Amino acid sequence: MDASSRGALTAVRERLAELTRPASGLLEKARDRITGQDRAATSDEMLALADELFAVARLLDGQVALRRALSDPSGSPSDRAGVARRLLSGRVSDVTLDLVETAARQRWSRPLDLVEATEALATDAALEAAEARGELDGVEDELFRFGRIVGGDAQLSRILSDRTAPAEGKAALLEQLLAGRVSPVTALLLRGHLSGRAVGNAENVVERLSEAASRRRGQSVARVTSAVELTTEQERRLAELLTRLYSRPIGLQVTVDPAVLGGLVIRVGDEVIDGSVAHRLEVAGRRLVG
Repeated sequence: MDASSRGALTAVRERLAELTRPASGLLEKARDRITGQDRAATSDEMLALADELFAVARLLDGQVALRRALSDPSGSPSDRAGVARRLLSGRVSDVTLDLVETAARQRWSRPLDLVEATEALATDAALEAAEARGELDGVEDELFRFGRIVGGDAQLSRILSDRTAPAEGKAALLEQLLAGRVSPVTALLLRGHLSGRAVGNAENVVERLSEAASRRRGQSVARVTSAVELTTEQERRLAELLTRLYSRPIGLQVTVDPAVLGGLVIRVGDEVIDGSVAHRLEVAGRRLVG
């Protein structure tokens, strides 16, 4: 996304916060009339909201004319919001409708940014549900582990990354793989992001989801590759060292790969610290050849 679309996404995210916080949002008003008390949205409500937003994203992803109509800069913001209202009123919750109307009023650099933004809102709502359930750590770990499964299975990665594969087929495959094995939040996030057509590399998509969960916990992620399993004490000391090095909390996601031979490969964002034996041998070999 460029600056214009990023600003639009920020505006819609602010609206999401307004609608799901005590004493301000549509989710609260229904309960307030019954109890007279303010409350934040419950985890079940946030999960249902995320599910609806993912459904809207799939609708926009599959209908080029619709997403163009909702993001057409030649139309007025109110006209674009009216299109959303006529299409979705009575079919989705008031909160989902409000968010889609808010998104339609923004200026998007390209129609596909509207799809990406709707998925981002759904992800925010799902992670908020996980946080409310006390499951955020578990969701992050489940996403990381599923990413490793995808990365280690070329056929699965190819199917989930295939832009031409039917969304229904991908969703059915994910249901078969995930049913009873992960939390409802993790399952929803994976279905929402991997069953669409504009997926891209599936392993990268899952990695970004895992990192989003980590950020929600107030941490950055260090992806560590080691030749052998690290002990709990070694992981603790490494996390402390990286936290001091980067001046922010760092969580570890450790993968064992005998190909590194020894040492560690550490990736934080785009920065790679390669202290593996394999890398040192490669460097030494280049020097000998040179």
